[in-house]
Amino acid sequence: RFLGKGERRLKKAQRRLSKRVKGSENRKKARVILGKRHLKISRQRKDFAVKLARCVIQSNDCVVYEDLRIKNMVKNHCLAKSINDASWYMFRVWMEYFGKVFGRITIAVPAHGTSQECSSCGTIVKKSLSTRTHTCRCGCVLDRDHNAAKVILSRGLSTAGHVGTWILDPNACGELTATDVEVILHRQVDSANQESPRL
Repeated sequence: RFLGKGERRLKKAQRRLSKRVKGSENRKKARVILGKRHLKISRQRKDFAVKLARCVIQSNDCVVYEDLRIKNMVKNHCLAKSINDASWYMFRVWMEYFGKVFGRITIAVPAHGTSQECSSCGTIVKKSLSTRTHTCRCGCVLDRDHNAAKVILSRGLSTAGHVGTWILDPNACGELTATDVEVILHRQVDSANQESPRL
C-alpha cells in the first residue's frame, strides 16, 4: 500500500502546485517535485511486485491463481484505489514472466465461485463478504481464504484453467483449451527435466 503510505506527502505537493502562479518558475519546480513523488510510488510498487513474484516462483514448482478481471474490478469506485495500489495485474504479469524464465508452471483458473465452493465435498455454500469462516454440512470448517486457496489449487491441478499468457506469447491474451494446457505442461516438465539433473 505504497500510495496510502505516501499520500500525505503527495497531497502536500499537490497543494503547493495548485497555489503557484501559472507559467512561473516556482510552478515548474512544484510540478517536478509532484512528478518525483508519483514516480517514487510507482517504482516502489514495481520493486515489490518483482521481488514477491520472483520469490513465489522460485519457491514453488507450480503456481495456481485466479484469473481475475482487474479492469472490471476497478470499476467499483470503493475498491479501485486499493486494487490499483496493490498492483495485482503487475504482480501477475511478473509472476508469469518469471515462470517462463525459471521454467515453472503458472496456471490461471476461473475465479467464479472459488470462495463459495467447499474444498472438501464441492458443495456450494453461499456466504457474504463479512463471513470469514467457511462452514459446510460435511464438517469442513476452514478460514474463508484457506478454503478458496484449496479450491483454486484443485482446479489448477485438474487443468481446468489455462497457463500463464507469457508461456506461448508475451503479447497473447486469449485463453487456452484444456488440451493445449496438457501439451504445454508436458513441454514445461520435459524442459525442466533436461535443465535440472535432480528431477
